[in-house]
Amino acid sequence: MGVFTGLITGILFGIVLQRGRLCFNSAIRDLKLFKDNYLWKAVMLGIAIETLLFPLMAQAGWIHLNPKPFMPVGDIIGGLLFGFGMVLAGGCASGVTYRTGEGLTTAWLAAIFYGLFATASKFGFLKPVVKFLRGPVYKIDSPGGIYAKGKIGPTIATSLHINPWIPAIIFAAILLWYVFGTKTSERGGKGFNWITTGILAALVGGLAYYTSSHFGGRNYPLGITGGWISIFKTFTGGKLSWEGAEVLGIVIGAFLSALATKEFKIRMPRNPMAYVQVIVGGALLGIGAVTASGCNIGNFFSGVPHLAWGSLLASLFFVLGNWIMAYWMYGRR
Repeated sequence: MGVFTGLITGILFGIVLQRGRLCFNSAIRDLKLFKDNYLWKAVMLGIAIETLLFPLMAQAGWIHLNPKPFMPVGDIIGGLLFGFGMVLAGGCASGVTYRTGEGLTTAWLAAIFYGLFATASKFGFLKPVVKFLRGPVYKIDSPGGIYAKGKIGPTIATSLHINPWIPAIIFAAILLWYVFGTKTSERGGKGFNWITTGILAALVGGLAYYTSSHFGGRNYPLGITGGWISIFKTFTGGKLSWEGAEVLGIVIGAFLSALATKEFKIRMPRNPMAYVQVIVGGALLGIGAVTASGCNIGNFFSGVPHLAWGSLLASLFFVLGNWIMAYWMYGRR
């Protein structure tokens, strides 16, 4: 049941990503280089909805909030490496994953090396290096209530010893003011608009939290890195996890969506050196995601709504790393 629900959740997410052209690399980079906030607003809207949706689901007893740990060194170093990797790979973790389903050969290589280096960072020859880079890991005893039992990562609410609804409502209100109270860049093309994309992505995030908690033994919303690791571990006899099935579902969902809209096409770059660049980018994505304990989906889209200090810090350095590399590669021109 876990693999099946992960697969279905992934297919839905793959359709949303493909039809919404939702890539965090593009959202972050375009905001800086072109002052284009179209995709950025889709991301912010999704996070705002999840910030209210997750505690609501926990209050109803459907899930228990499980924020990521706080690793100040790892979140900064891993965030920067992941931010660099996004630009070099031509996409974030979710971006290269859904684009593999569209037939983009550079995304194939980026995804493969992302998974390989994430696996090596988690279980292989890079594990000692990544453990050193992560530095101290901070968790706290769960205050109970809507939070998971045992040890959890600290959040704004747990640090201030206040009801988690207070910072959640304030944070969501700020994001919603920005999303609907400021001018949005115009963008044509087919597919979902930014509002539809943000809403649907958030709803799939809620579905992921429920299905992974009840059927996948995971107790967390959407993620990508652990899924690629699970897929690669199956080659050595491991069992496919809920998250691994979810990642396969993203590829399948994006493929079906691209096929239905006649957007599927095997595409290769004009300059073969682009393959070298995306391989390096994919490797940095894998190392950075494991070092920061999550990628743009696990930390940014799923972690920030928890208002977890670790996810907030890692996401900040995802953005900074992306901007630094984007400026180095394109902005100076």
